[in-house]
Amino acid sequence: MAGAVLDSYALLAFFRGEPSARVVEKMLHDAARQHQPLHMTEVNYAELKYILLKKDGPKKWREVEALMEGLPIKFHPATRELADLAATYKATHRLSLADAFAAALAKEKKAELVTGDPEFKPLEKEIKILWLAE
Repeated sequence: MAGAVLDSYALLAFFRGEPSARVVEKMLHDAARQHQPLHMTEVNYAELKYILLKKDGPKKWREVEALMEGLPIKFHPATRELADLAATYKATHRLSLADAFAAALAKEKKAELVTGDPEFKPLEKEIKILWLAE
């Protein structure tokens, strides 16, 4: 599915070989084949790196970092417009700041957010979500 926004949850599942990794792998494959990258904020990239470094160690992060070079993902900076929407989501829902940025990018792009994080449940009426099963 082209035009989807990835939460760090999706890439963590992919890199750790969790059950939903197949769904993410197919999305990445389809995006590469169609030359239409998936999307992620730089904030969510930082969250991915932080989690992998803290829980899996620097060696795992180096492996993931090398693999990410070839993935069809377009990374988006935290623009003022994106930050404004993320701040609104953070202020009105129980979300981490990184999750608020993922939701904001999905809303901005009118794209489906790919996640399995239950923090996004309250946003189902505002953004489209592709739920990854554990």
